[in-house]
Amino acid sequence: MAVDKHINYFELEKACQKPGCPLCRIIRDRSWRYLDNMLFEHVSDRGFRALHRQAGGFCPEHSAKLVNFRDGLAVAILGRDILEDRIRHFKSRKPWRPRGTCPICLERKRIEQEYLSFLLEVGEERPDDRALIQWFTASEGLCAPHYGMLLELKKRPPRWLVQFQEDKFSRLMERVNRFIELSAYGRQQEFAALPEADKLVWKELARTLRGSGDAEKEE
Repeated sequence: MAVDKHINYFELEKACQKPGCPLCRIIRDRSWRYLDNMLFEHVSDRGFRALHRQAGGFCPEHSAKLVNFRDGLAVAILGRDILEDRIRHFKSRKPWRPRGTCPICLERKRIEQEYLSFLLEVGEERPDDRALIQWFTASEGLCAPHYGMLLELKKRPPRWLVQFQEDKFSRLMERVNRFIELSAYGRQQEFAALPEADKLVWKELARTLRGSGDAEKEE
């Protein structure tokens, strides 16, 4: 197993021990580290500055993170580039249309492709992979968006992965149906007897359908 796969292996194993889609968590954590590195180490990098400026800055989701960083100078330097462009377009009465993509979104896409491709290579026949499969199948598994991306990469993913994900979505459907059924008037006692996780299954459903996102850092 190559060195980069060792890194992916251990990062994925760690993420599986926490709530939510493991890939969403990895993306969230690595996006934060990437942004942190950009602000503290590469704000004077002309290549990055040009990429950032061409994109019109970070997207709204990632721009919201900037207030959580302590380096106001880096944020100001990057922001000044964008404000300068906006002012020029305001004065010329020309529409402002960025010609690039948010650098953090580009990094997020790269991480998604890297980890989905890695996951597609995990097989039950390899002893080293069996431990990871145990960790993964004990987690919440991939959210619907990431599982959909995985199927686009490979129409026939590993059998263990398909079985786990489809069973997970089927069980979630059953729990959601039960939640809706027992939310009807007159069934309060039956609803009260539900496990706490099933009383809040609507939150799990929302998280599964949209993914955990990376708008905010979670422990």
